Amino acid sequence: MNPLEQQLAYPHGQAVPAPGRAVEVAPGVRWLRMGLPFALDHINLWLLRDRQGGIDGWTIVDCGIADASTRAAWEQVFEQELEGLPVLRVIVTHMHPDHIGLAQWLTERWPQGGVPCRLWISATDWNAARMAVQSTTGFGGAAAATHFGTHGVRDAATLDKVRRRSNYFASMVPAVPPSHRRLMDGMVFDIGGRAWRCIAGFGHAPEHISLYCEDLGTLGAGALPASRAAIERQAMLGAPADGRGTDVPAGRAVLISGDMLLPKITTNVSVIDLEPEADPLRLYLDSIERLRALAPDTLVLPSHGRPFVGVPTRIAQIRAHHDERLAEVMEACGRAPCSAFELLPVLFKRSLDLHQTTFALGEAIAHLHALWFAGRLVRTQDAEGVYRFAPA
Repeated sequence: MNPLEQQLAYPHGQAVPAPGRAVEVAPGVRWLRMGLPFALDHINLWLLRDRQGGIDGWTIVDCGIADASTRAAWEQVFEQELEGLPVLRVIVTHMHPDHIGLAQWLTERWPQGGVPCRLWISATDWNAARMAVQSTTGFGGAAAATHFGTHGVRDAATLDKVRRRSNYFASMVPAVPPSHRRLMDGMVFDIGGRAWRCIAGFGHAPEHISLYCEDLGTLGAGALPASRAAIERQAMLGAPADGRGTDVPAGRAVLISGDMLLPKITTNVSVIDLEPEADPLRLYLDSIERLRALAPDTLVLPSHGRPFVGVPTRIAQIRAHHDERLAEVMEACGRAPCSAFELLPVLFKRSLDLHQTTFALGEAIAHLHALWFAGRLVRTQDAEGVYRFAPA
């Protein structure tokens, strides 16, 4: 949680979209919220007004997990929020289940006259998702259990539960579209007449793509106006009839940040069995540092939490948070060589269920590795095969 949340600005206050409904947060950008069956109980998804090949419609950004309630929520969106227009493409920021889960279902649902509704995603995350559907890695299965065991989990019952989570990914992502349109860092493409730039980020996912539009209020050639519903809503509020009042800010830069920048919680950064000697925390911190170059009044549309303004402030908060955690890790390892599992009560002051423990352990390893690769800790393996870390 973020105790300094009040330092950020929330243009839409405490309001969040009702299930199956949308809130317009910028011209041509609508905010959806779908449920998740975890302690983190929601994901934000986005609808962008678009036009491709002379067809007016929508681009979806991120999908939710594949379950009956999320499909039902999408059907409600299709009926009530699309103004009778089709979905033209599906963009996925990264390969985690809450983002890509229904990508196949959505793309199959919306072909237009023989033209496919294509998945747009980084090639790295597309390949990672296709592999994970066939063999869960990272947070379940035999390889994950072995990985957790080498980092201090010795309880046989816990390891058996991890081992038996072999369908963890596939239970939420039954299939991944067999083809995709590749997104890459720096790539600029048109959505509804406006230029959106891809910003790659690392550490949380293999090749996470955030989307940045420098000025949503500037309409380019062939750009689409604010939706009729937004204009009518603005008129009721006494705003100008062009849909550009205080409720739907114009002329503002917008960042669809995915999981790279969240307002209330810190993004999970984990070492998993696929890359057991990774240094994801350094990659993540380097990635968010690049976002300082964005306009300071950028409206951030995160995957969890509420839309906010305050990119430089939030980056500073996240860096301070990790500096504190790294200092705690150094102090604990200075008292006695520590495994990642032994650091869980140091880094996480609350009780954790199995799902949360797998993410917490991955994050504890990430903090240890950041200090190890920086030369501040050394790693040894004890007689039981457990990695322990001590000051260099």
